[in-house]
Amino acid sequence: MRWLALALLLGLASAADPVPVLAQAPAPAAVPVDAYPDVARAYWVEVNGAPVWVGGRELRLPMASLAKLMTALLLAEEATLDEEFAVSAAAARATGSRIGLRAGERMRASDLFDAMLVRSANDACRALADWHGGDLPRFVARMNARAAELGLRDTSFANACGHDAPGQASSVRDLAVLARAAMAQPRIAATVAKTRVVFRSPGGRDFAMDTTNALLQQFEGALGIKTGYTPGAGRCLVAIARRGEDEVLVVMLHAPDRWWDTVALMELAFDHARRARAPAP
Repeated sequence: MRWLALALLLGLASAADPVPVLAQAPAPAAVPVDAYPDVARAYWVEVNGAPVWVGGRELRLPMASLAKLMTALLLAEEATLDEEFAVSAAAARATGSRIGLRAGERMRASDLFDAMLVRSANDACRALADWHGGDLPRFVARMNARAAELGLRDTSFANACGHDAPGQASSVRDLAVLARAAMAQPRIAATVAKTRVVFRSPGGRDFAMDTTNALLQQFEGALGIKTGYTPGAGRCLVAIARRGEDEVLVVMLHAPDRWWDTVALMELAFDHARRARAPAP
């Protein structure tokens, strides 16, 4: 019943749906194993900083809006987010998830930062990239340079927001590293934990948006961090949860049932952590 109740809270199942169950967590291994190959084309489950179950680790795949984590990292590290600026024409034309920015209207960088991470707004993301980088190519060059600095050997960016494009790819290992770097920034950690953002632009327009992360306030211990979807990438997710002294990180690329399977993997991972700590009989 606990699983079904959680699924209903997340809006992912009806009372008539069967309750899917992943296999019992395997015993701890020195090398992470591909214990759940059906959950995603590539996935990574990390417990207290150590990977325990990994599938498709060698694959370089489209990452959809998980790319916004690098955009956010650069902005958190380099930008003054209390500044105002005019939205670029390119940002106003952005496709996909958007909040309806208008070319030339003035916005606060901090508000667009929230919209980019909480609502995954592509127009907010592109506006920030154009503002901070001067133009998109220069910002993307900085993204790739920062990826190299972090040792993301499987990652390359062609745009700031995660649109499908040649050269826009990453691996689950690299995205786990990027997620850790992003969460080390207090501004990012605070933003990805928000379930709703409300603000008024300098010109008096009101904006309100809910998070795209269904785990927040529904899964015990959920902290964030980012969702993504494009036709090429499928449904993607990076999620972190903490319970007591244990922390679990999950990365899913091209996952058919990312919410349901992430919940199951996280529960198994927390159980793994408890069993690993249990004294020998």
